[in-house]
Amino acid sequence: MRTIALVFSALALVAQSYAGELTAAEKAEGWKLLFNGKDLTGWRTFNKDTPPGAGWKVVDGVLTKPAKAPGGNMVTTESFTDYELVWEWKIAEKGNNGLKYLIDEKRSSAPGPEYQMLDDNGHPDAKVGPKRQTGSLYDIIPPAENKVLKKPGEWNESKIIVKGNHVEHWLNGGKVVSYELGSPELKEAISKSKFKAAQGFGEKVTGPIMITDHMDEVSYRNIKIRPL
Repeated sequence: MRTIALVFSALALVAQSYAGELTAAEKAEGWKLLFNGKDLTGWRTFNKDTPPGAGWKVVDGVLTKPAKAPGGNMVTTESFTDYELVWEWKIAEKGNNGLKYLIDEKRSSAPGPEYQMLDDNGHPDAKVGPKRQTGSLYDIIPPAENKVLKKPGEWNESKIIVKGNHVEHWLNGGKVVSYELGSPELKEAISKSKFKAAQGFGEKVTGPIMITDHMDEVSYRNIKIRPL
Protein backbone atom coordinates (compact mmCIF):
# COMPACT_ATOMS: atom_id res chain seq x y z
CA MET A 1 0.00 0.00 0.00
CA ARG A 2 2.87 2.36 0.85
CA THR A 3 4.39 1.79 -2.61
CA ILE A 4 1.09 2.60 -4.31
CA ALA A 5 0.76 5.76 -2.21
CA LEU A 6 4.25 6.90 -3.17
CA VAL A 7 3.50 6.31 -6.86
CA PHE A 8 0.29 8.35 -6.66
CA SER A 9 2.15 11.08 -4.78
CA ALA A 10 4.81 11.26 -7.49
CA LEU A 11 2.17 11.37 -10.22
CA ALA A 12 0.40 14.17 -8.37
CA LEU A 13 3.60 16.22 -8.28
CA VAL A 14 4.12 15.71 -12.01
CA ALA A 15 0.52 16.70 -12.74
CA GLN A 16 0.94 19.76 -10.51
CA SER A 17 3.96 20.88 -12.51
CA TYR A 18 2.19 20.39 -15.86
CA ALA A 19 -0.78 22.36 -14.61
CA GLY A 20 1.37 25.42 -14.04
CA GLU A 21 2.40 24.97 -10.43
CA LEU A 22 5.87 24.44 -9.02
CA THR A 23 6.50 21.88 -6.33
CA ALA A 24 7.74 23.00 -2.92
CA ALA A 25 11.17 21.60 -3.76
CA GLU A 26 11.32 23.54 -7.04
CA LYS A 27 10.35 26.75 -5.29
CA ALA A 28 13.06 26.19 -2.68
CA GLU A 29 15.60 25.72 -5.48
CA GLY A 30 14.63 29.06 -7.02
CA TRP A 31 12.65 27.88 -10.05
CA LYS A 32 10.12 30.20 -11.69
CA LEU A 33 7.40 29.27 -14.17
CA LEU A 34 7.50 30.98 -17.57
CA PHE A 35 4.18 29.36 -18.57
CA ASN A 36 1.44 29.13 -15.97
CA GLY A 37 -0.58 26.42 -17.74
CA LYS A 38 -3.61 28.70 -18.03
CA ASP A 39 -2.83 31.62 -20.32
CA LEU A 40 0.05 33.58 -21.88
CA THR A 41 0.64 35.97 -19.01
CA GLY A 42 4.32 36.91 -19.13
CA TRP A 43 4.62 36.65 -22.92
CA ARG A 44 4.34 39.18 -25.75
CA THR A 45 4.87 39.34 -29.49
CA PHE A 46 8.51 39.69 -30.52
CA ASN A 47 9.52 43.34 -30.95
CA LYS A 48 6.05 44.50 -29.85
CA ASP A 49 4.19 45.19 -26.62
CA THR A 50 1.11 43.30 -27.85
CA PRO A 51 -0.03 39.82 -26.73
CA PRO A 52 1.12 36.76 -28.71
CA GLY A 53 -0.80 35.88 -31.88
CA ALA A 54 -4.17 34.17 -31.62
CA GLY A 55 -2.74 30.95 -33.05
CA TRP A 56 -1.10 30.19 -29.70
CA LYS A 57 -3.62 28.39 -27.48
CA VAL A 58 -3.61 26.88 -24.00
CA VAL A 59 -5.48 23.57 -23.90
CA ASP A 60 -5.53 21.34 -20.81
CA GLY A 61 -2.40 22.96 -19.41
CA VAL A 62 -0.48 22.71 -22.69
CA LEU A 63 0.66 25.60 -24.87
CA THR A 64 -0.02 24.59 -28.45
CA LYS A 65 -0.16 26.01 -31.96
CA PRO A 66 -1.68 24.17 -34.91
CA ALA A 67 0.08 24.14 -38.27
CA LYS A 68 -0.33 27.35 -40.28
CA ALA A 69 -2.16 29.09 -37.41
CA PRO A 70 -1.20 32.78 -37.08
CA GLY A 71 0.90 32.67 -33.93
CA GLY A 72 4.18 34.46 -34.66
CA ASN A 73 7.36 34.55 -32.61
CA MET A 74 6.82 35.43 -28.96
CA VAL A 75 9.14 36.40 -26.11
CA THR A 76 8.98 36.59 -22.34
CA THR A 77 8.20 39.99 -20.86
CA GLU A 78 11.08 39.45 -18.44
CA SER A 79 14.77 39.38 -19.39
CA PHE A 80 17.43 37.02 -18.04
CA THR A 81 21.23 36.86 -17.84
CA ASP A 82 22.43 33.62 -16.21
CA TYR A 83 20.00 30.75 -15.82
CA GLU A 84 18.94 27.14 -16.20
CA LEU A 85 15.93 26.86 -18.51
CA VAL A 86 13.88 23.66 -18.81
CA TRP A 87 10.90 22.89 -21.04
CA GLU A 88 9.03 19.98 -22.59
CA TRP A 89 7.95 19.95 -26.21
CA LYS A 90 6.57 17.81 -29.00
CA ILE A 91 6.12 18.40 -32.70
CA ALA A 92 4.14 16.80 -35.49
CA GLU A 93 5.69 14.71 -38.26
CA LYS A 94 7.91 16.83 -40.53
CA GLY A 95 7.66 19.59 -37.92
CA ASN A 96 10.13 22.36 -37.13
CA ASN A 97 10.36 24.78 -34.21
CA GLY A 98 12.99 26.51 -32.13
CA LEU A 99 13.69 28.24 -28.85
CA LYS A 100 15.99 31.26 -28.94
CA TYR A 101 17.81 32.86 -26.03
CA LEU A 102 20.21 35.76 -25.29
CA ILE A 103 17.80 37.80 -27.38
CA ASP A 104 18.71 41.24 -28.72
CA GLU A 105 15.55 42.65 -30.30
CA LYS A 106 17.58 45.19 -32.26
CA ARG A 107 18.71 42.27 -34.42
CA SER A 108 15.30 41.36 -35.82
CA SER A 109 16.62 38.87 -38.39
CA ALA A 110 19.09 37.14 -36.03
CA PRO A 111 17.97 38.00 -32.49
CA GLY A 112 19.81 35.21 -30.68
CA PRO A 113 21.16 31.64 -30.65
CA GLU A 114 18.59 28.94 -31.34
CA TYR A 115 18.03 25.55 -29.76
CA GLN A 116 16.72 23.55 -32.71
CA MET A 117 13.67 21.26 -32.37
CA LEU A 118 12.95 19.20 -35.46
CA ASP A 119 11.64 15.96 -36.89
CA ASP A 120 15.15 14.79 -37.80
CA ASN A 121 13.82 12.02 -40.01
CA GLY A 122 11.07 13.90 -41.79
CA HIS A 123 11.91 17.59 -42.09
CA PRO A 124 13.99 18.64 -45.13
CA ASP A 125 16.16 20.99 -43.06
CA ALA A 126 17.61 17.97 -41.25
CA LYS A 127 19.09 16.77 -44.56
CA VAL A 128 21.32 19.85 -44.66
CA GLY A 129 23.34 18.24 -41.85
CA PRO A 130 23.61 17.74 -38.07
CA LYS A 131 24.05 21.48 -37.44
CA ARG A 132 20.36 21.92 -38.27
CA GLN A 133 19.04 18.92 -36.35
CA THR A 134 17.42 18.70 -32.92
CA GLY A 135 19.54 19.90 -30.03
CA SER A 136 21.98 21.79 -32.21
CA LEU A 137 23.04 25.38 -31.84
CA TYR A 138 21.17 26.00 -35.06
CA ASP A 139 23.41 26.12 -38.14
CA ILE A 140 26.51 26.54 -35.94
CA ILE A 141 27.27 23.54 -33.69
CA PRO A 142 25.91 19.98 -34.21
CA PRO A 143 24.53 17.99 -31.27
CA ALA A 144 26.21 14.91 -29.81
CA GLU A 145 25.80 11.85 -31.99
CA ASN A 146 24.47 9.79 -29.07
CA LYS A 147 21.56 12.15 -28.32
CA VAL A 148 18.18 10.64 -27.41
CA LEU A 149 15.30 12.07 -29.46
CA LYS A 150 11.68 10.95 -29.13
CA LYS A 151 9.47 10.39 -32.17
CA PRO A 152 7.14 13.12 -33.47
CA GLY A 153 4.06 13.30 -31.24
CA GLU A 154 6.02 12.23 -28.13
CA TRP A 155 7.24 14.57 -25.39
CA ASN A 156 10.91 15.56 -25.16
CA GLU A 157 12.58 17.43 -22.32
CA SER A 158 15.18 20.08 -23.17
CA LYS A 159 17.42 22.29 -21.08
CA ILE A 160 19.68 25.28 -21.68
CA ILE A 161 22.26 26.45 -19.15
CA VAL A 162 23.79 29.92 -19.47
CA LYS A 163 26.36 30.80 -16.81
CA GLY A 164 28.80 33.59 -17.60
CA ASN A 165 30.02 32.84 -21.11
CA HIS A 166 29.44 29.09 -20.79
CA VAL A 167 26.38 27.62 -22.53
CA GLU A 168 25.04 24.06 -22.64
CA HIS A 169 22.19 22.36 -24.54
CA TRP A 170 20.63 19.24 -23.03
CA LEU A 171 18.13 16.80 -24.53
CA ASN A 172 16.27 14.09 -22.61
CA GLY A 173 18.85 13.94 -19.84
CA GLY A 174 21.99 14.15 -21.96
CA LYS A 175 24.28 17.10 -22.71
CA VAL A 176 24.40 17.54 -26.49
CA VAL A 177 26.13 20.93 -27.04
CA SER A 178 28.64 22.97 -25.03
CA TYR A 179 30.32 26.24 -26.04
CA GLU A 180 31.78 29.53 -24.82
CA LEU A 181 30.24 32.83 -25.87
CA GLY A 182 32.74 35.13 -27.58
CA SER A 183 35.37 32.39 -27.91
CA PRO A 184 37.56 32.06 -31.03
CA GLU A 185 36.04 28.63 -31.65
CA LEU A 186 32.48 29.98 -31.60
CA LYS A 187 33.40 32.96 -33.78
CA GLU A 188 34.93 30.59 -36.33
CA ALA A 189 31.80 28.42 -36.35
CA ILE A 190 29.55 31.47 -36.74
CA SER A 191 31.68 32.68 -39.67
CA LYS A 192 30.70 29.51 -41.52
CA SER A 193 26.99 29.86 -40.74
CA LYS A 194 24.05 31.89 -42.02
CA PHE A 195 24.64 34.32 -39.14
CA LYS A 196 28.13 35.40 -40.21
CA ALA A 197 27.00 38.94 -41.03
CA ALA A 198 24.92 39.43 -37.84
CA GLN A 199 26.86 41.92 -35.73
CA GLY A 200 27.04 40.91 -32.07
CA PHE A 201 25.62 37.45 -32.65
CA GLY A 202 27.08 34.91 -30.22
CA GLU A 203 27.97 37.48 -27.57
CA LYS A 204 26.63 37.61 -24.01
CA VAL A 205 23.55 39.80 -23.56
CA THR A 206 20.70 40.08 -21.09
CA GLY A 207 17.44 39.41 -22.87
CA PRO A 208 14.14 37.52 -23.01
CA ILE A 209 13.46 33.93 -24.08
CA MET A 210 11.83 33.42 -27.48
CA ILE A 211 9.57 30.65 -28.76
CA THR A 212 9.60 30.72 -32.54
CA ASP A 213 6.82 30.01 -34.99
CA HIS A 214 7.77 28.04 -38.09
CA MET A 215 4.10 27.48 -38.97
CA ASP A 216 4.23 23.80 -37.95
CA GLU A 217 2.23 22.10 -35.21
CA VAL A 218 4.02 22.31 -31.85
CA SER A 219 3.19 21.95 -28.16
CA TYR A 220 4.96 23.02 -24.96
CA ARG A 221 4.50 22.40 -21.26
CA ASN A 222 6.39 22.75 -17.98
CA ILE A 223 8.46 25.77 -19.09
CA LYS A 224 10.48 26.98 -16.11
CA ILE A 225 13.65 28.93 -15.36
CA ARG A 226 16.07 29.15 -12.45
CA PRO A 227 18.36 32.19 -12.23
CA LEU A 228 22.00 31.31 -11.54
